[in-house]
Amino acid sequence: MTAMLLREDRGAVAHLTLNTPDSLNALSDAMLEAMANELARLHADAQIRVVVLKGAGRCFCAGHDLKEMQAARQAADGGAAAFKDLFDRCADVMQAIVTLPQPVIAQVHGIATAAGCQLVASCDMAVAAEGTRFGVNGVNIGLFCSTPMVALTRNVPAKLAFEMLTTGAFIPAARAAEIGLINRVVPPEALEDETAALADTVAAKLGAAVRTGKRGFYDQMGLPLDRAYAHAGAVMVENMLWRDTDEGIRAFLEKRDPDWKDQG
Repeated sequence: MTAMLLREDRGAVAHLTLNTPDSLNALSDAMLEAMANELARLHADAQIRVVVLKGAGRCFCAGHDLKEMQAARQAADGGAAAFKDLFDRCADVMQAIVTLPQPVIAQVHGIATAAGCQLVASCDMAVAAEGTRFGVNGVNIGLFCSTPMVALTRNVPAKLAFEMLTTGAFIPAARAAEIGLINRVVPPEALEDETAALADTVAAKLGAAVRTGKRGFYDQMGLPLDRAYAHAGAVMVENMLWRDTDEGIRAFLEKRDPDWKDQG
């Protein structure tokens, strides 16, 4: 792991910080590589139950590194191969967040624009500071945010997403919460504590149940209604047969704390 991506484990919660504030935490080639490597490590880390993703400095993330992208144009193909590689690897990182066993919470401040907004939309939950602005602004420089669009349209209603994509306008945090892009808005001074409290709440649940639930949540979303219920029902049957689920139900009925064995 390089210094551009910091990791701090606080109990069962891993805090990842995009740490290139001079570039507004842009998703450069090196940053995407660092994120891919760390997400792979987290995927295999049974001790971590929640991940918090945040940015250092003035903002969360301003999207791709435009200077780096422009430099790629000097290649004989005008940058086509480099651009394809960049967007493919960015897509892989976004999908790695979704397929990560642990829930990922974005802790957002300043701005989250273009691929930075895509990053927020790819996380399972998001908490933002008052004053944060969100946008998919590529159209303002002649580059439609087609890849950020994928995550955005899986978070917010189609007409609102299309308006954001075609106007390139920012929306404030309160509006982002209204349309479902983020979960909640808090005062800037409370951002760290509120995000940590949410992470700790989730981390305190039965780890195996949350892992299974996250996978099932995304699996059923793309299915027709009848198949979604069939899939979810099968997952619940499996869950009900666990020793720890039996213990959780017994503890609830007996009005005591559960003695779970699997909190990994």
